[in-house]
Order: sequence, then C-alpha cells, then structure tokens
Amino acid sequence: MTSRTLKSDSPWLLALLAALVALGPLSVDMYLPALPAMMRAFDTSVSAMHLTLSVYLTGFALFHLLCGPLADRFGRKPILILGTAIFVAACISCSQAETIRELLWSRFFQGMGACVGPTLARAIVRDVFGPTRAARALSLIAMLMALAPAIAPSLGGALLLLFPWPSIFWFLAAYGIAVITIVARYLEESLPTPQSLHPLAIAQNYAELLKNPMYVSITCASALIYAGLMAYLSASSFVYIEMLGVPVEYFGAIFLTSVGGYIGGSAVSARMSSRIPSERILLVGIIMAVIASGTMLAGSSVLPNSIIVLVLPMIFYSMGMGLVLPHSMAIALRPFPHIAGTASAWMGFTQMAISALSSAMVGHFLQDSPAPMVLAMFALSCVALVLGFWFNWTYDNRNP
Repeated sequence: MTSRTLKSDSPWLLALLAALVALGPLSVDMYLPALPAMMRAFDTSVSAMHLTLSVYLTGFALFHLLCGPLADRFGRKPILILGTAIFVAACISCSQAETIRELLWSRFFQGMGACVGPTLARAIVRDVFGPTRAARALSLIAMLMALAPAIAPSLGGALLLLFPWPSIFWFLAAYGIAVITIVARYLEESLPTPQSLHPLAIAQNYAELLKNPMYVSITCASALIYAGLMAYLSASSFVYIEMLGVPVEYFGAIFLTSVGGYIGGSAVSARMSSRIPSERILLVGIIMAVIASGTMLAGSSVLPNSIIVLVLPMIFYSMGMGLVLPHSMAIALRPFPHIAGTASAWMGFTQMAISALSSAMVGHFLQDSPAPMVLAMFALSCVALVLGFWFNWTYDNRNP
C-alpha cells in the first residue's frame, strides 16, 4: 500500500474491507473457547454465559440504527473510526471486568463498536462497485473474511494455554487499534451524497426500505440463516468441550471444517455471480442450509454422543451461508444507492436482533444435549426457505 488512499481497483481495498467485516466474527469466535473457564471464574451459569453473546448481539443490532444514518450524513470513514474506538475501549473494559454484570455491559458496548465494520464495509462496497459488481466483491470479501473465524478459536485456545482469559480481549483491542490506524491513513471516503440527519428524513429513509417487500423478505431470510449460525456458535463450546469432551486446544480445529465450507461457498458464489441471478443462488444456499440442519437434527437424535454428526453437516450449512450472505446483501442494497448506509444498517440490525434472540433461547434450554441448538438451526432455516421461495416467485413474475 504505497499510495495515500486505496482505489477501487486495488486488491488492498478488498483486504481492508474484509478486515473491517472481521471485527464481528473475531469478537464472537475468539472468546468461545474461554466460555467454560469464564463461567467458572465468574461463578455463574451456562445461561448467564450465553447472555454475554446475546447482549453483544443486542448492542451490535441497536447501534446499526444510528451508525447507518450517521454514515450517510458524515461519511463512512469518520464513523468507522469512532465506532472502532468504542470497540477498543469496550475490549479493555471486558478484560478488566470483575463481575458478570460488568462483563455483560462491556460486551454490549463491544457489540456497538464492532457493528460499524461490517455495516459500513457493505455500504462502501455498494458505493465503490455499484449494483452489478457488488455481489462478486462481497463474495471475495467473504472469502478473505473467513480467515477470521478460521483462526480465531484456535488463537483464542492458544492464548488460554499461555495466559488467562482477559488476554483474548487485549488482543481484540490491539486489532481494533490497527484497524483505526489503517482506515485513517489509507481509506478514501466513498459517500456519494450526504443525507439529512433530521429525524423525519431518517424515518422516511427507513420507511422507504420497509415498504419494499423484496428488501424485507431477503433481509429476513438472510438474517434467519445467520441466526442459525449464531445458535450454533453460542452453544458450540459447551456442546463440544463440556458435553462431548473435546480438549480446548482442539476446539479450533472443529471450526476449521465449517470455515472451509464457508470459503468454498463464497468461492462458488463469486464464480456464479456473473452467470446466474443472485436470487437463484440465494435460494440454493437456503436449501443447503435446510438439508444440513435437518441432517444434524436426525443424526444427533440417533447418535447423541457423536461429534461427526454435528461437524459434517455444519460444513454444508456453512457452504450454503457462503452463497446466501453475499447475494442477499447485493440484492437488498441494489435499489438504494442513495441510502446504502441506512439499508446496510437495517439489514445488520435484523440479522443481529434475530441472532440475539435465538442464542438467548438456545442458552435457556441447553442442558445436557445439543438438541436445542440443532432444533433452532432447523426451524430458522425452514422459515428462511419459505421466504426464499416467495422472493424467487416474485422475481420470476417480474422477469418472465
């Protein structure tokens, strides 16, 4: 990166946007191996530790409603820097928490700060690459971003072998500082036209989104598939480490399989984007998620102590998600170049709100079996399938 700013034809721009998107999965995946140890350190319950993910997702969801309009008014760059600074401060606060209540509040603000990276990276893609090239760019970013969940659990496990659990949050704080430095130095502002911050104007922008049935259905479908992943992630450390006896140092290896599936799905997504309509690719991804989660449900009921019946189907669920997420973002943002930040923000809000609810519900019912986790994944993906068939039917009627 020798130039002062990154242009749209620079591969470093995609790498930087992937690093911004990775704020979210790093904040979730890296501390998962530490959840059992943190539960013992705070002398609390499994459901309370699940709340550390739910409150993070709640903060992540709620701040979308503010950061989108702010980015459409003041630009992507200053809001990225501000949000990431909040993230850094919250990470330090997490590392210093002495009670579960302090940790929950810190995780809430960590989620608020982390949301600006994925939300505004999507908006920047829409600004820079336009409606036709956005799906391919988002797929390539997803491939790069998949490195974060690939290494995060293993890195978290390695840190736990050498240092106590607060070291994970110190690492995340250092990552956030690096992101701020690179964004401030190299990222070029991409906001096309500043929008008003008047409450009526913001309400009108959100109303424009919510009156578009395709936007709403696609946003909800992708949010349901993403919530299935969050249900899996929120329960995975307890399922694999506590129930199935996987050593903490091998926990990250289990994640590599699903990350490989996500990378594969994203690669196929990028190759298909120029030849097949995004609506079709999106439906195929949802169908894969339904079949995979159904297989997990059936397999775990027959072989409740087997790791394989969870790990193998999760590869295909992740492949389906690699098809769903980039194309749902591209379709949803396509009609809204003038309010791409707000459109991306509402999409992120919906994803995280449903994810927060699903992870909290799984944590409430999770006892000595992975059944609540796989039931939630299957139910969420089945509802997404209904929406997927609906918007493909709508697409067929508009494009006979």
